[in-house]
Amino acid sequence: MCEIEGNHLTAAAIIGLDGSVWAKSSTFPQFKPAEIDAILNDFNEPGSLAPTGLHLGGSKYMVIQGEAGVVIRGKKGPGGITIKKTNQALLIGIYDEPMTPGQCNLVVERLGDYLYDQGY
Repeated sequence: MCEIEGNHLTAAAIIGLDGSVWAKSSTFPQFKPAEIDAILNDFNEPGSLAPTGLHLGGSKYMVIQGEAGVVIRGKKGPGGITIKKTNQALLIGIYDEPMTPGQCNLVVERLGDYLYDQGY
């Protein structure tokens, strides 16, 4: 899954803005619709997740710098999450060491930019 410098994402998914799963890895956590709704809300109202944290599949991530309305990044221990919004979907990448936050960002955001350019 998206190898970069020999490292791979732990889990990844493409979720439609309506909450439908377009594609996901077998390791992607089972999530609740409310968790996706909260993520979508943060894209519309940047900073809304910061006080409570980003929750996905029962895991809580501390929200760190992102690109308001475009990218949300989160940290949990030695790993984290990057979420990129396109016209029609959310691209979600979850990583653990030895992958770095920057490598995860690169993988998720490049694919997101590609899909955005294709009209997705």
